[in-house]
Amino acid sequence: MSIEKPAVKRAALIGSGVIGAGWAARFVLNGIDAVIYDPSGDSKARAKNILDMARTAWAALMPGVLPKEGTLSFVDSIEAAVQDVDFVQESLPETEDLKRNVLAAVDAVLPPHVIIGSSTSGLLPSRLQSGLKHPERFVVGHPFNPVYLLPLVEVCGGDLTSAATKETAAAFYSSIGMQVLHVRKEVDGFIADRLLEALWREGLWLIEEGVATTSELDDAIRYGAGLRWSFMGTFLTYRLAGGDAGMRHFLGQFGPALKLPWTKLIAPELTDELADRIATQSDEQAAGVAVRDLEILRDEALVKVIRALSSVGTKGYASGATLNAFSSRLHKEETANAVEAESSFVSWKGGVSPEWIDYNGHMTEHRYLQVFGEATDGVLSLIGADEDYVRSGYSFYTVETHIRHLGQAYAGMTLEVRSRILDSDAKRLHLFHTMTVQGSDDPIATAEHMLLHVDSVKGKSSQIPNAIQIRIEQTKALQAEQPTPEAAGRSIGIRRSV
Repeated sequence: MSIEKPAVKRAALIGSGVIGAGWAARFVLNGIDAVIYDPSGDSKARAKNILDMARTAWAALMPGVLPKEGTLSFVDSIEAAVQDVDFVQESLPETEDLKRNVLAAVDAVLPPHVIIGSSTSGLLPSRLQSGLKHPERFVVGHPFNPVYLLPLVEVCGGDLTSAATKETAAAFYSSIGMQVLHVRKEVDGFIADRLLEALWREGLWLIEEGVATTSELDDAIRYGAGLRWSFMGTFLTYRLAGGDAGMRHFLGQFGPALKLPWTKLIAPELTDELADRIATQSDEQAAGVAVRDLEILRDEALVKVIRALSSVGTKGYASGATLNAFSSRLHKEETANAVEAESSFVSWKGGVSPEWIDYNGHMTEHRYLQVFGEATDGVLSLIGADEDYVRSGYSFYTVETHIRHLGQAYAGMTLEVRSRILDSDAKRLHLFHTMTVQGSDDPIATAEHMLLHVDSVKGKSSQIPNAIQIRIEQTKALQAEQPTPEAAGRSIGIRRSV
């Protein structure tokens, strides 16, 4: 059973450290009003700074497709924070008694149907929910820093958490661009942190025994396995190491090494001497660079890695696929409400990415075709010929295209494409697109397309179904009073005076 996207318009953040403020930024950038309760003196400044960093990162990650921002506000009590909210995310320090006391206070004043998510990185949800009047609506939603960029969220319920709560929370997290990892069984540390903890403990031993410094340990990750981990993880990587014979061959070849004393999963005692050594090495590694500057560097690198993964394969790969799905959903939601009775509708909106720029300093030629192709997809989605329709075995194929270049698009610009259905018959659809810079009516490019309806299984043209024909006629009727674009029907040729 599929769960519809929850209608979350207002969310409460209980605690706004780095994690809570990161949640707030992700909510706001998704058009959700975020209300923060955190009595610490620096909570407002931190939340605003993190929102500023998130805006910068998302503008580079998904230029031009973001919805209108939600609001960010601060209140002085739990009661004020949870008033009229649709979701609560708790992000307090990892102290069980503190969390249980505050969660009980939230539960006491929150309507029973509103879900409470906890950002705990390892405390068991069954223990955290044990003192609640409505434990069935409590669930762990454990994110990773920075929350506004890293898509992973671990969803884990306790003994008393309802299946509906887990499913609805997962649907909500997915709707704001996150990749949900369902934790099948309640376990200390969940999944990702247990893996990180094993690496962390081994690193502490290597420092304790003088084998490596903090800088050298980080180099061992970022120049090696870390590059693979960003898109393939450990087990798929090892499968490749097994060659054509796969994982079984790898286990047979390298499995005996598991009996060798290579690792120590029990951490060394964190003595004052070891703590001082780690702190000193970390200071040397940072080389005087401020935390804020390192955060900006981190965000820039993450944006570029995720965007690069978004162009791998046909739909992106790993976090790039998650980004593409999220960006596509945002665009479809906007397109679904974009028809205006007095005008052609916005079938595509987006930003010009730096990688779209050619050696002349403006948007390269094939990107115009890409944008107009995606605008055509927007029209097809509007009339009901969307991805589900294509999977059913039918589609529209473009059989003729004419693009005019009238201006230039540069990096950072937000572009819009407005589309017209000029004509149609039993099998054909005639479209006209006009590209402008957002806020301007001056076209910088136009495109005219003729599409043919096709039975993909049979590999030949077929009649457009009645339901889609009705949607086509409705859209044409809305646009009927608009004049035919001057360039419609133009052909390419050098006009010569007689």
